[in-house]
Amino acid sequence: MRIILACFVLALAAPGSASSNWPQWRGPEQTGVSPATDMPSEWSAEVGVVWKVELPAWSGGTPIVWGDRVFITSPSKAKDEPVDERSPGGDQLLLLCLARADGKELWRSVLDVGNRTWRKHNNTSPSPVTNGRHVWVVTGTGIVTAFTMTGKQIWKRDLQAKYGQFGLAFGYASSPTLHDGKLIVEVLHGMNTDDPSYVVAFEAATGSVMWRVERPTDARNESPDAYTTPAVLRTAEGAQIVIAGGDYVTGHDPDTGGEIWRVGGLNPGKEGNFRIVGSPIAVGGMVYAQTRKKPLLAFSVGDDGRVDQDDLAWRWEGPGAPDVPTAACDGKYFFMVDDRGLVTALDARTGEALWGPERTAQGTVSASPVVADGKLYVLNEDGVTTVLSAGPEYRHLATNQLDGSYTLSSPAVAGSQLFVRTGTHLYCLGR
Repeated sequence: MRIILACFVLALAAPGSASSNWPQWRGPEQTGVSPATDMPSEWSAEVGVVWKVELPAWSGGTPIVWGDRVFITSPSKAKDEPVDERSPGGDQLLLLCLARADGKELWRSVLDVGNRTWRKHNNTSPSPVTNGRHVWVVTGTGIVTAFTMTGKQIWKRDLQAKYGQFGLAFGYASSPTLHDGKLIVEVLHGMNTDDPSYVVAFEAATGSVMWRVERPTDARNESPDAYTTPAVLRTAEGAQIVIAGGDYVTGHDPDTGGEIWRVGGLNPGKEGNFRIVGSPIAVGGMVYAQTRKKPLLAFSVGDDGRVDQDDLAWRWEGPGAPDVPTAACDGKYFFMVDDRGLVTALDARTGEALWGPERTAQGTVSASPVVADGKLYVLNEDGVTTVLSAGPEYRHLATNQLDGSYTLSSPAVAGSQLFVRTGTHLYCLGR
């Protein structure tokens, strides 16, 4: 039933197959997994590059791909300066549309001004989302904008002007989620504000507010802050919106925003510094919730479509738990990489360790891993991608170096091609 429902929803979204598109943060099902085949294993800066284009500045925003177009966020280029991997870039916050065939820029739009760097991200960190007819994007300044695929602005809204200033310690970075004609945006904060956290749904076509609900928490100090993205959980009782942060995971009715269930345990010691970066994953009747490394929790969804505290399927307290990178899961295997590049594979249903932690390419990892064509791609901050077998046994396939610049963005997969954003360029890699 769940598989049939998922396929029906994808069919309604827009023409195009899941294997040829990467429409949002974490891919077609928000799991970091693509059904694409014939994916590359080896490349270098000179070999295996279909095209590369220089970007105006660095960003953690992930490219999204639909049909013949690639969308990517970026600050503008700093005036009178060459593109530099560590330069904060210019003041403008941009959305770029590139031709998938050769990387040529088709159009760009200035979303807002007021770029600012927040440690490892800036105000263009949220990734866009598309259904093949329109594209939506949120900035770190709270501007929400909808465009046609050819760059015509449809509507624009200002979250901070309407609902109050963001109060996160390190800036806003959550990507929007598109579901059933609704653009769903979360704002989970509390370190620098007493305003409540909230989730808001806009009518995707018009920008009208369909609902807005507060999301209460007893988390303290920095722990209310979250940089996560809402996930869609599909159950026999219907779809739900899953939100992780502020010490809890919650499931919400997509039609009203009402809270259906709530589970805790993300911050068992009620520490004051448990902000959450890794997004929740909902797949195969399970909900996976990352924390600040430990514990990593996996919950089974009940027959009634709810998740209760007693539904905890497993928890991971061992080494290799991630902080910044969001794990990848196909419902059978759960692949996680920690910030030091240690990769671990677990049984997705039981949490049993299958292999790891294994040391991949040396260096810090902030990008989230992706799975396609039986391969696990792990990208570090130096533009080095380690390719592993995405199976029950550890097998190293290749290690590939690009330009070596400051790389934070997660790869995207579409139609046998891998899209990698480094600190200076966007690469399209393929056979």
